[in-house]
Amino acid sequence: MFQVKFFKTLRGENLVKSFLDALQAKLREKVVADIMFLEEKGYQAQRPRAALLRDKIYELRTSLGHLEARILYFFDKEIIVLTHGFLKKSDAVPPTEITKALSIRADYFLRKG
Repeated sequence: MFQVKFFKTLRGENLVKSFLDALQAKLREKVVADIMFLEEKGYQAQRPRAALLRDKIYELRTSLGHLEARILYFFDKEIIVLTHGFLKKSDAVPPTEITKALSIRADYFLRKG
């Protein structure tokens, strides 16, 4: 089993927790269930719930009606680091969101040493 870790910025901000707190209750419950699924499956999680985007950045995909929640993440061996979340409005994940996840990944490994 994998361990899920919510990334925290240098200032202590937990972007995923803030995202989850802002969601309506039903969608939040479904996203949390998908996070638990990801923790259990790890690299074996695949579409429609998870997908590799690029450069070792993955997306956790949760849908409820017309709402499309995404949490981006990466692996550090047996640890799944959740970077941030957003509500998707188009078919593709915006490049700015992938760039943000890549920046968080670089910061994580820099601070880890």
